[in-house]
Amino acid sequence: MPLPSASPGRNQYADLLRVGAICAVVLGHWLLTDLTYRAGRVSGLDALDYVSWGRWVTLLFQVMPVVFLVGGYANAASWTAHRRAGGSWTSWVHRRALRLLLPTAVYLGVVSLAAAAAWAGGAGAAELARAGWYLALHLWFLPVYLLLIALTPALHVAHTRRGLAVPAAMAAGAALVDLAILGPRLPLVGFANYLLVWGAMHQWGFAWHDGSLTRGRRPLVLALAGLLLLTGLLTWGPFPVDMIGAGLPAGNTTPPSIALLAFAAAQCGLLLAAEPLARRLPPSALLHRLNRAVMTVYLWHPVPVVLVAVTLYPARLAPQPAIGGWQWWALRPAWFALLAALLALLVAAVRRAQRPLLHLPPFPRPSPVLLACSLATTLPALAWLAVNGFAPSGRPPVLALAAYALGIALLLARTTPPPHRRRSAVGRRTRPDVRSDGRRRNGQKWRSGLVW
Repeated sequence: MPLPSASPGRNQYADLLRVGAICAVVLGHWLLTDLTYRAGRVSGLDALDYVSWGRWVTLLFQVMPVVFLVGGYANAASWTAHRRAGGSWTSWVHRRALRLLLPTAVYLGVVSLAAAAAWAGGAGAAELARAGWYLALHLWFLPVYLLLIALTPALHVAHTRRGLAVPAAMAAGAALVDLAILGPRLPLVGFANYLLVWGAMHQWGFAWHDGSLTRGRRPLVLALAGLLLLTGLLTWGPFPVDMIGAGLPAGNTTPPSIALLAFAAAQCGLLLAAEPLARRLPPSALLHRLNRAVMTVYLWHPVPVVLVAVTLYPARLAPQPAIGGWQWWALRPAWFALLAALLALLVAAVRRAQRPLLHLPPFPRPSPVLLACSLATTLPALAWLAVNGFAPSGRPPVLALAAYALGIALLLARTTPPPHRRRSAVGRRTRPDVRSDGRRRNGQKWRSGLVW
């Protein structure tokens, strides 16, 4: 049976960047985070604390700017097509939220049940909290990206009117936020940079879509400006070279900094400059299939690490050499191969189990109020889980999970159109099937009921 081909007119380079970025995220997490089992306890270590030059490796594995760049491109393409067809903000955001939040609900449900079973079985609170934190850490991406999706119509209007001045203004705002953090240390102001820094990259995706960022040498100008700014900030500024930066006095990701944005400009500019070379690549059905699985891969990639830590390590079926030693490095290829095999099996099983979610009846007129309430509950719940994990203090976070479940229920709630609207809709559906003599055309049968 032949593989399905990519959709006509689809930007294969964008798909390639997305798949490559997610693969780099997975490998980076598997390399830089090391779960161990010693003295009957599971714990976690950061490999960057044991490899002196490891901070420079983050320049290779920090690829989330690429994810937001491609996300901006995809959202611009989807929103403009939806708008041309007469669609509304509510229906577009609702559809894209479903595609992200329903697979996430499956992940949250499975991991939460596993955490609850471990807690009921007497697992140590510290071990359970550590494993639960690791399994939830990567969820930070979803509330930020979903917020940008909800704001895409307004942000796209701003891009249409002001172009590249919009991400430039976001960059200036991010610099001011950094000054407020590092200077007077104003509380909570850093949260603005989650929108300003990642949002600027998202806006570059808009400019990539309409060509305003890829004309002439603009990608190289973006890359050069980012490189110069990054060099200055790392040389004379307070920012570390570590592009992960969690837990440092002046980090680059929690919240994201102007240094991260400068790094993203250099990275994205170079990748956009290379796009003409990628046009020579033939269409790839394999790339198309991989692109459809990236969300599942991203959600579930921490699970194989925990499975190995709680099964093979206690049974002494896998060695645990000291981090950074030659034995540790020699075992990395085998480590990656084992985790990749487990992840492939897990992704295949999850995607098969999630097939019913791909065939939900359409929502013709979702309620904007219910949609807003859904986002207002799911996004904070995801952010809380990303910070605290699935088992803070060794117990399942019932309130956060209940808030997310409520948000999903609101997202799936359907509103029934008024009776006169429903009758008129049925009438419009049946008229083309009935000829003037009263007979059905082409043997079609009229069916009553809900009109989706």
